[in-house]
Amino acid sequence: MGAEIAAMEERFGAAATLSAQVDLLFEAMAGFGFDALIYDYTPARYDLRGEQMLPSVLELRNVDETMRDYWFGHGYFRLDPVQKVALGTTRPFVWNYDSRAETVIRTFMNEDSAPVAAFLAERGLSAGVTVPVHLPGGDYATVTGIRCGDHRFAEHEAPGCLGEFGLLAHMFQHAAADGLRGDRRLDGLPRLTARERECLRHAADGLSAKEISRTLGRSVPTVVMHLNAAMRKLEAKNRTQAAVRAARLRLLD
Repeated sequence: MGAEIAAMEERFGAAATLSAQVDLLFEAMAGFGFDALIYDYTPARYDLRGEQMLPSVLELRNVDETMRDYWFGHGYFRLDPVQKVALGTTRPFVWNYDSRAETVIRTFMNEDSAPVAAFLAERGLSAGVTVPVHLPGGDYATVTGIRCGDHRFAEHEAPGCLGEFGLLAHMFQHAAADGLRGDRRLDGLPRLTARERECLRHAADGLSAKEISRTLGRSVPTVVMHLNAAMRKLEAKNRTQAAVRAARLRLLD
């Protein structure tokens, strides 16, 4: 399997779209015994209010498409114990929603997460393996593999492939990263204009509005207008907070 994983890097890079890359990932996961895939990507872990940001991308293979409605519309993503564990670790882990199972998500299983567990159990998705991918710029993804309806596989067989499955997931994310980061259509992010981003970059460097106006060759009122517009979009109290939030959300890249 190691040689096959190494060969996947070139195939991921040659794929024309994210969907095609996910299809390749799903195909490769079959070699580990998985027959369902959940992939999510978020450009930042937390939103402006400090809540876990909903994913901008959710790709499902052999998973009921109604999951989108529940994870987004009903807020299940933020209640999901798998996501709570994944936020705090970089290590692949096995999980099982059976309350008797001794897996890492047990600590986060409670009344709030009960609807999540019920949804997954009804669809045979209640045990699997997740690889958290925490990227240097602050963006975040998880790759999850499941053998539908087979708890024994997740707890007794899947742990043996955590290393190689983790490597495969990271290879996939590396190939997909450039396209994801360059997509300004991603949901959940404030939309800053090019001029607003430019003014915030200079503000983040400590320049005053007057200094920014000289640097850009624009009037002070125009610079102030752009900074104030950015502050409103970022729900910031001042320019410093706006610059910090924009940097955290990778809007200044």
